[in-house]
Amino acid sequence: MRRTYHGSCHCGAVRLRCEVDLDIGTSRCNCSMCWKGRFWKAIVPATDFQLLAGDTSLVEYRFGSGSIRHRFCAHCGIKPFGEGELAELGGRFYAVNVACLEDVLLDDLLAAPMVHENGRQDRWDQVPAEAALL
Repeated sequence: MRRTYHGSCHCGAVRLRCEVDLDIGTSRCNCSMCWKGRFWKAIVPATDFQLLAGDTSLVEYRFGSGSIRHRFCAHCGIKPFGEGELAELGGRFYAVNVACLEDVLLDDLLAAPMVHENGRQDRWDQVPAEAALL
């Protein structure tokens, strides 16, 4: 079911609102960025995402192809979301860190389908050989 969620970084400088249907699923990736940060994401179309506060508190990091803008709070270092544009995902999107959603219920997260992605080898259609630690 599609719901409105509110989220923030750790210190609260960055605040967001988004519409997410957790029943569609979430994902965890084994690329070097997601692996080290244990980023657990839900993909949200740009039309369903709103940055409420903290644009000036955000810093950006890009790596690899540079297609994803990894956005971090400059004060506390938490990554509440990343953003990019891919035709396969319907155009412009946000990858929202579900761990930063403040009003999501634990039971809803536990029930949400999760896909493991092999970003390390750029094989997004494959499950990594080892996914237990993602």
